Amino acid sequence: MRRGLFRAAFALLLAFAALPAAGADFRLTDSDGKLHHLGDYRGKWVIVNFWATWCPPCLEEIPDLVAVTDSRKDVQVFGVAMEFQDSKQVLQFAEGMFVNYPIVLGDRNTADLIGKVQGLPTTFIYDPQGKLSVRHVGKITRKQIERLLDRKS
Repeated sequence: MRRGLFRAAFALLLAFAALPAAGADFRLTDSDGKLHHLGDYRGKWVIVNFWATWCPPCLEEIPDLVAVTDSRKDVQVFGVAMEFQDSKQVLQFAEGMFVNYPIVLGDRNTADLIGKVQGLPTTFIYDPQGKLSVRHVGKITRKQIERLLDRKS
């Protein structure tokens, strides 16, 4: 019995070792059909923000993400819309919020590519070398983002 447990644990360990590390070089397809690789943005900070139209803190942070996109050429933001029923409605909503960064129509598989998303909003920030720098759960502000980027630069 002990030998069987050891084999099962070893097989499970090998299976997990074969999986790519979340965020290692994720690929996201935006709502326009463009494929984005984390590696394509070396030299820039990459912010991946998971949000939903029904989530008040998510909606509060969108103007700050828009402002960061406008003011910082060294930053690429991606908004990953989660838990929606109608993709057209999500895109119309984003347009109405003047979102100026790519929107990804996401799901649990999309989240798994990036990392653990336990609640919305969740934001992942990658440094210019493509390494995960911050995972932030809850509303994030422009001031928090700017402070982090300036401190880590």
